[in-house]
Amino acid sequence: MIASHLTENSTSLDNSVQAIRWDNDEGKLQLLDQRILPHSVQYLTFNDSAGTAKAITDMVVRGAPAIGITAAYAIALAAKNDEDLTSAYQQLAESRPTAVNLFWALERMKAIQPQSHSVLLKEAQAIHQEDIQANLKMGQLGSELMTENSQIYTHCNAGALATGGYGTALGVIRSAFADNKLSQVYAGETRPWLQGARLTAWELMQDNIPVKLCAEGAAAQLFRQGNIDWLVVGADRIAANGDVANKIGTYGLALLAKHHGIKVMIAAPTSTIDMKTASGDDIEIEQRHSSEMTHHQGQAIAPEGCEAINPAFDITPAELIDVIATEKGLILQPSNETVAMLMSR
Repeated sequence: MIASHLTENSTSLDNSVQAIRWDNDEGKLQLLDQRILPHSVQYLTFNDSAGTAKAITDMVVRGAPAIGITAAYAIALAAKNDEDLTSAYQQLAESRPTAVNLFWALERMKAIQPQSHSVLLKEAQAIHQEDIQANLKMGQLGSELMTENSQIYTHCNAGALATGGYGTALGVIRSAFADNKLSQVYAGETRPWLQGARLTAWELMQDNIPVKLCAEGAAAQLFRQGNIDWLVVGADRIAANGDVANKIGTYGLALLAKHHGIKVMIAAPTSTIDMKTASGDDIEIEQRHSSEMTHHQGQAIAPEGCEAINPAFDITPAELIDVIATEKGLILQPSNETVAMLMSR
């Protein structure tokens, strides 16, 4: 079932948090270094595609929509520098394999003719602005499902930092707060990069939205207490059948939510829906270096020589998901049929 009703409200974009900025005067890309938040707010400047690709891999910028936007700007930089565009496209495609927005943005940039700097830059800026508008729309749609005094648990960071602005999961949370429907947000810490602790808590605090940090192992007890109404998260790729790849830990939270009668919402733009991928079984899961598990800021936290596994994402089956909120509408009870119906619009 798909719902698409959208009502007007007072929600507007708060530009206080911007992960991606294009400097028109210098003709360069600026990325907020998310590795050092919340202790330091620092923008790094990039003027070529190779450096930008490395910034994506190194997680200077992260979050599927933000990765796609950044890659689009990187192609504009490559054209400005007369770089080999085939090589630039390839290097960017290899920077993060799971986030489908990356490939969506690159394919959209490839389709632009001529492949000149001015034309490509205009397209990158359009992708950026379209993402912001999509977030605002899905935020309003997601908020419509909330009731008064809702308490929401979220995982990782799917906010303005992970998108062009406003956010996907945090866009729903921001809209619910603006609509006076939200009483409390719980942010899971999200190991090993601690995006929930470092980024989501910081973002929500900037907007004075009530947030409490939750340790990974405390989520089950929190859910058991019966205070949580919704689990709201973003997505890095959504398969044609409604299966979702998102930050590692999402699957476990969805299982907990289902057991405790808590509704599960995925908030993502339609650019995250990959109709070429039949199910979650076909999604490549990025395996990151084990040192991210065994070390923290260069300091060993595990015995020397300890082996570790470090998948960046997991797959949440469609049957555990109550609704996928997109800019085109709400997909209720995701399935091959409901996803295809929305995407055919």
